[in-house]
Amino acid sequence: MAEPPSLEDILARKKKEEEEQEKADDDTFDLNKLQEAVKVRYLGMQKEKKKRGRRLHERKFVFDWDASEDTSQDYNKLYQKRHEGGRVPKPIRSWEECGLPDEVYQAIQKVGYKEPTPIQRQAITIGLQNRDVIGVAETGSGKTAAFLIPLLVWITGLPKLERQEHYDQGPYAVILAPTRELAQQIEEETNKFGELLKIRTVSVIGGASREDQGMKLRMGVEVVIATPGRLLDVLENRYLLLNQCSYVILDEADRMLDMGFEPEVQKVLSYLPVSNQKPDTDDIEHEEALMNNFATREKYRQTVMFTATMSPAIERLARAYLRRPAVVHIGSAGRPTERVEQIVYMLSEDKKKKKLVEVLEQHFEPPIIIFVNQKKGADLLAKGLSKLNFNPVVLHGGKGQETREYALQALKDKTKDILVATDVAGRGSISVNHFLIVPTFRGKICSYA
Repeated sequence: MAEPPSLEDILARKKKEEEEQEKADDDTFDLNKLQEAVKVRYLGMQKEKKKRGRRLHERKFVFDWDASEDTSQDYNKLYQKRHEGGRVPKPIRSWEECGLPDEVYQAIQKVGYKEPTPIQRQAITIGLQNRDVIGVAETGSGKTAAFLIPLLVWITGLPKLERQEHYDQGPYAVILAPTRELAQQIEEETNKFGELLKIRTVSVIGGASREDQGMKLRMGVEVVIATPGRLLDVLENRYLLLNQCSYVILDEADRMLDMGFEPEVQKVLSYLPVSNQKPDTDDIEHEEALMNNFATREKYRQTVMFTATMSPAIERLARAYLRRPAVVHIGSAGRPTERVEQIVYMLSEDKKKKKLVEVLEQHFEPPIIIFVNQKKGADLLAKGLSKLNFNPVVLHGGKGQETREYALQALKDKTKDILVATDVAGRGSISVNHFLIVPTFRGKICSYA
């Protein structure tokens, strides 16, 4: 009869079994680890991350206020991209926070601006500090009022130009725009305020009589709105001086350069006095010093540039003429406003005209703009639409100024249903409530949208 195992034998056998089990577990773990490494390295699979459990000492924050009290949404657009430049002031939430003179505030209310847009919330506060500004904002974001309001605040605090010796020194401010249509739109917007604030404005654009424009300038104006080519012509022929100009605005600067106006812009800026240039020091970011200088006729020159893109040419221009500017980014540069719905049809050339007529017949709700690439194409398309009982009008660079003005006014007055135009009517020159059609893209979508 076999003897029963002793206690030592039982413990030794159990220890051996445990060691064998541990070795088997280690082999399995090493194999799994090896397989996982192969999957990650050679098959591109992602390694699973272990979920971290919440420890007892951690607590989830619980707020005692209602979600309706959260005002962070008011600033979302302002902080999609960080603004650049030292000591950028906080944006405003309403016109009351601007600290505007009463007459300017009342004018804003009468014109009908209920609340500032994102670009206005930030750019106006910087402009009121006498700072140079670069505004990079989407099309249709309210840029015109963003640069006009600080300008109006400054001019209303100055003595009126009432004597001939003051007239002869030129305007207080110059606004440059790439096209006649955009210049006229800015003039129209400026006149809304000018009539209430007694600020005189003249547009200096091609297609109109240079002598008539010179006569208006000699009668004294506070603001000149111009295209680069015609303004340079007027300056070279001594119809105008810029001896007391301390406020310069370049609207749609990227488009001006795309159209080849960089030499003209640089020559126009060379006519500005050098005596009022800002020093390139930290002092020009000091709010108190700038504000004391802002309220005078001899203030530092303030240059404001608005653009949809920041190209190398724009950066080169800014480095040459702006002093430590604050750069304001609103939305995404080059994008159309979110209020624009875009539908794209990919078609061959021979199917475009048929699709154009089909879209017009299905969705005809004027006013409508149709963009084309060439002047001849605009004329031919308008004739074809007339034969189909549509009521179009044509706008392109080959038309005289009176004809161009008539075309825009006819669309606004609804005496014409469709405007067939080249890109002279692009990017902010005219607003339509419904839709526009671009049969063939050339360049960038932001030129049309």
